[in-house]
Amino acid sequence: METPGSQTSLHRANLERVVRAVRMAGSLTQAEIARSTGLSAATVSNIVRELKEGGTVEVTPTSAGGRRARSVSLSGDAGIVIGVDFGHTHLRVAVGNLAHQVLAEESEPLDVDASSEEGFGRAEVLVKRLIADTGISADKVIGVGLGVPGPIDVESGTLGSTSILPGWTGINPSDELSRRLGVPVYVDNDANLGALGELVWGSGRGVKDLAYIKVASGVGAGLVINGQIYRGPGGTAGEIGHITLDESGPVCRCGNRGCLETFASARYVLPLLQPSHGPDLTMDRVVQLAREGDPGCRRVIADVGRHIGSGVANLCNLLNPTRVVLGGNLAEAGELVLAPIRESVSRYAIPSAARQLSLLPGALGSRAEVLGALALVLSEMGDSTLMDSSAGSGSALSAGGPAFT
Repeated sequence: METPGSQTSLHRANLERVVRAVRMAGSLTQAEIARSTGLSAATVSNIVRELKEGGTVEVTPTSAGGRRARSVSLSGDAGIVIGVDFGHTHLRVAVGNLAHQVLAEESEPLDVDASSEEGFGRAEVLVKRLIADTGISADKVIGVGLGVPGPIDVESGTLGSTSILPGWTGINPSDELSRRLGVPVYVDNDANLGALGELVWGSGRGVKDLAYIKVASGVGAGLVINGQIYRGPGGTAGEIGHITLDESGPVCRCGNRGCLETFASARYVLPLLQPSHGPDLTMDRVVQLAREGDPGCRRVIADVGRHIGSGVANLCNLLNPTRVVLGGNLAEAGELVLAPIRESVSRYAIPSAARQLSLLPGALGSRAEVLGALALVLSEMGDSTLMDSSAGSGSALSAGGPAFT
């Protein structure tokens, strides 16, 4: 029996500290592990040797600062994680191992607004097919990260706004997918997962305070404070799309008037251009035309950028983030949208906060949310479970690459 404060208990805690550091970084040298955990080099060396012998980590030769070193990563055989991203018009699933490699990934069109039953059914089929494609036993699945395009009520686990997904009223996404797949499912909204993905593998690497702005059919923000996703007590932190810009503006789906979303999201922006560009116009096409020099599309994107910049300025004044990352298809417009955002931030934010801010486009593109779902599992799963995962997770799943970046 382990007793608190005993040598056995201390050793177990040190094992978990090393595994946790490697799990979130993907790979670290032993010197980097020592710096991040505060353990001595000798202790790290002994722990890495033990974890390697147990099959939890792999050690490969590398170099650091021109010197020979050993890179430590979680074993590809230690387990796999699944990422599922429901967008308003798509379903994307990725299978990754614990060494931060994507083993299989696929996206397909889906009207997620229509029916939760259809959505979860399609997700179940796609997950099982991709696992089969990897050739890895389904018993190796440790957990699933699930992204949905709406706020999650932290008390009930249900979607907090039925106006966003009316066909999902009363549904607990985590419970429903876990029932189908037989493994733990961790759920969060798409903006938070985009923030987590960019924080771990994208434009947010190296910072601890970050805001990820996603502009699509809605406008949302994922907030990272001191390296952790901040959700708020009710799970609705980051709803930047409902900052009021004009009290006499258009009525928003939330019931208020003049929200940022009514000036920036696709559902409000596209009708401005459809009379001149056709009813089948999409935001991807608007961005493409703007990059090619279309004056109307350029004007609309610039206007959207200035409105988003007003919301970002409010974030700067309240939270003073180090970095803001723009995600969604609008980020593909580059400086056409980033320059107007900076202009508004410079005008409306406190000067010291504006000076400290860096604004970047997302590095992961449309994959940010599904990679964030993989990262969610990596951040939520227990290190004890990971170290014992070689015995199998007991998954009920049946089988029926490139790096994450």
